[in-house]
Amino acid sequence: METAAEENTEQSQEKKGCFECCIKCLGGVPYASLVATILCFSGVALFCGCGHVALAGTISILEQRFSTNITDHALLSEVIKLMQYVIYGIASFFFLYGIILLAEGFYTTSAVKELHGEFKTTICGRCISGMFVFLTYVLGVAWLGVFGFSAVPVFMFYNIWSTCEVIRSLPANMTVSADQICVDVRQYGIIPWNAVPGKACGSALADMCNTPEFYLSYHLFIVACAGAGATVIALIHFLMILSSNWAYLKDASKMQAYQDIKAKEEQELQDIQSRSKEQLNSYT
Repeated sequence: METAAEENTEQSQEKKGCFECCIKCLGGVPYASLVATILCFSGVALFCGCGHVALAGTISILEQRFSTNITDHALLSEVIKLMQYVIYGIASFFFLYGIILLAEGFYTTSAVKELHGEFKTTICGRCISGMFVFLTYVLGVAWLGVFGFSAVPVFMFYNIWSTCEVIRSLPANMTVSADQICVDVRQYGIIPWNAVPGKACGSALADMCNTPEFYLSYHLFIVACAGAGATVIALIHFLMILSSNWAYLKDASKMQAYQDIKAKEEQELQDIQSRSKEQLNSYT
């Protein structure tokens, strides 16, 4: 009976130890950094994937509807191809950068909560955290520009779509003909003024709005703009986390210095007491 009770006690202690270990591990997870990483990955994926396909659809619409001469939109085609390659680089960079920031979140969380026993922060670790704060701030400002730039094609496609809706809703007794309502993309500066035809009017414009290329590109640009906005939010979230972690590491380093000085003073006091006891014993 005593053996069975001892075995039950040992099993309960093992279960309790496993539970405490799990709680300790979960306490070391940087949930804020994890949420920011997921949001950043999602935003960059939406922006890069949808933006790449939408740019290809835009070239197709221009070639079929607004610029039949290849030389008129050759420069624009090269710029769009370059932007697509830039999108590949952005996706790769932010995939690595998000993982690095998540790893840095694990590092700072472990350092602050002292999950690894005698683990101590170093000057190099604090400098790396400060560097990430600066780099994330720069990237956040850059992505604000990307977010504003991604809203430009949404505005252009919305104007075209609105004009198509006006053509469809024209009453039969309207004195203005549908062919007099046009969209001229040359005014946006994306193709030169000598491009032929350069504009779409009436039923041709309405038919263009019903094509899968226009419908898909319009909505993909909207999603890409939303992805850029999500990335901006994620970088702002990262910036707050990194700033907070850097401040925690700074306070932790001061606390470590205080503890080291206190431990040194206590050791010196013990040495003095031990020497005084030895001298007292020698006199007696």
